[in-house]
Amino acid sequence: MALNHLSLLRPLLCQPLLRHVRSPLTSRVSLRPLLAPDAFHHPAPAVCIRLYATKKAKAKAKGQSGKVNINSSLVEDIISLDEVKEDMTTVLDSLKDDFTRNLSIRTSPGALDHIVVTTQDGKFPLKQLGQISMKSPQLIMVNMSSFPEATAAATRALRESSMNLNPEVDGTIIKVPVPKVTREHRENLAKVAKQLGNKAKDSLRRVRSNAVTQVKKAKEAHSEDTIRLVEKQIQQMADNIAADIDKQLAAKTKELLG
Repeated sequence: MALNHLSLLRPLLCQPLLRHVRSPLTSRVSLRPLLAPDAFHHPAPAVCIRLYATKKAKAKAKGQSGKVNINSSLVEDIISLDEVKEDMTTVLDSLKDDFTRNLSIRTSPGALDHIVVTTQDGKFPLKQLGQISMKSPQLIMVNMSSFPEATAAATRALRESSMNLNPEVDGTIIKVPVPKVTREHRENLAKVAKQLGNKAKDSLRRVRSNAVTQVKKAKEAHSEDTIRLVEKQIQQMADNIAADIDKQLAAKTKELLG
C-alpha cells in the first residue's frame, strides 16, 4: 500500500528537477493535469491561418466605397440634382412607352393606339380620328368617316410606322392586314428595340453632359472637391439609369424573340 502511494507522488517530486534539466523552450510548455497519461507530451504547435479576400468581395467593397450620396439641398446653388434625376428618369419612361406602343407581337385594336397622324391642323392619335376595330385576327379596320379628310394622312402614318403594315383604303375605311408573326418579323422587332435602346442612351448622355456643364460653371464659387463630388453623383445617377435601360432592352428582346 505504501509503495502505491510512493509511485503516485513520484511525478510531483520529479517536477522541480525537470525544470532545471529541460531547455528554456521546453520548460515553458504547460504540463497536463497531474496523473494524466500524456502528462509530459508537448502540445501540438498552433497553426496561423491568413484569410484572403476574394475578388468578388474586393469588387463589392470597392463599389461601396466609390458611391456618393449628396444631399441635394446642400448643392442646390450649383445644380438641382432632383431635376437631373427627373430628366434621366423621363428618358427611361419614354423608352418603356416606346417598347409598349411600338414593339408588340400581340394583335388587338389597341395595337394601333400609339399611331400619330400628322394633319394640317396638327398631330393627333389615330384613335381620336378614326374608330378602330378587329374584323378578324388577321385584319384591323379603321373607320375614318368622322374625319374623312384625314384618311390619306392616317394611311401614311400606318405605312410609315415600325409595325411593317401595308394598309389599304376603301373610301373612308382603312383596312390594315395584320402581318404574320414570323421569325424574321420577330428579329426585325428586336433590331428596332436595340435602336430605341441606343437612342435612349444618347438622350441620357445629353442630360448628363448638360448637367456636368452646368456644374463646371460654378467651379469658381466652390471648392474643387465639392465640384468633383457633384459630378460624380451625376455620373452615378446616369450609370443607374443606363443599367435600367439595359435591363428593359434585355427583357423586351427576350419577349420578342420568344
